[in-house]
Amino acid sequence: MGVAYYANYLAWFEVGRTELLRALGWTYREMEAAGVALPVLEATCRYIRPAYYDDELDIRTTGKLVSPVQLAFEYDVVRAASGETLATGRTRHAGVNPHGRPCRLPERVRELFT
Repeated sequence: MGVAYYANYLAWFEVGRTELLRALGWTYREMEAAGVALPVLEATCRYIRPAYYDDELDIRTTGKLVSPVQLAFEYDVVRAASGETLATGRTRHAGVNPHGRPCRLPERVRELFT
């Protein structure tokens, strides 16, 4: 069909939030080394127009603190050449410790997203 597979959008969301954290000065690797992981609790995607196989895409990502233990990210998948929004989405994450139990997000993360 020449269009990107629908589930790829969730992978692109992950790239977007990974790059957002990196741009803000902290990586997932550093967060996990500090004993906190961010599993996805909820994910939504609204498909507006198809992405095609050679499209260059921009994943515009913002984040906000939902509570001391939860973050939410919002995404716009945009065709770089035209600026056209192809999809929008949202994910919600909880901080969990190495035992999988909910935990407060590190102060550094809470400050970044307040």
